[in-house]
Amino acid sequence: MTIPEADTETGLDEMLKAIANPVRLHVLQQLKDPEKHFPGQAHPYELGVCAGKIDDACGLSQSTVSAHLAVLQHAGLITARRVGQYVFYKRNEPAIAAFLEHLEQRL
Repeated sequence: MTIPEADTETGLDEMLKAIANPVRLHVLQQLKDPEKHFPGQAHPYELGVCAGKIDDACGLSQSTVSAHLAVLQHAGLITARRVGQYVFYKRNEPAIAAFLEHLEQRL
C-alpha cells in the first residue's frame, strides 16, 4: 500500500476525504492528546493508542472503528504499529504538517 503525499492532488484529495467524516476527524483530534482522551492505557503512549481504547472512546463497533482507522492510515494521517496482539495508532505529524502547508498554499 502506498501512502499519498500531501503535495500531490491525489494525496490532498485522500486526506481531505479522510477528515471529511466527523468520526475520523474526531479520532484524529483525540490522538493529538492521547493521555487526556485515552486515559488508563497499560502500554506507553509513545507506541500510540491501542485500537481497543479508540473503539471504547468512539462508542462504535470494532469493525466500524477499524474501517475509519484504515481510511486515516491509507491517507497517511496516522500510522499503525503492531506489538504482539495489539495494534497502536498515532498521528503522522510530518504528514499532517505537510498537508496543512500544502492546503494553505492551495487556498
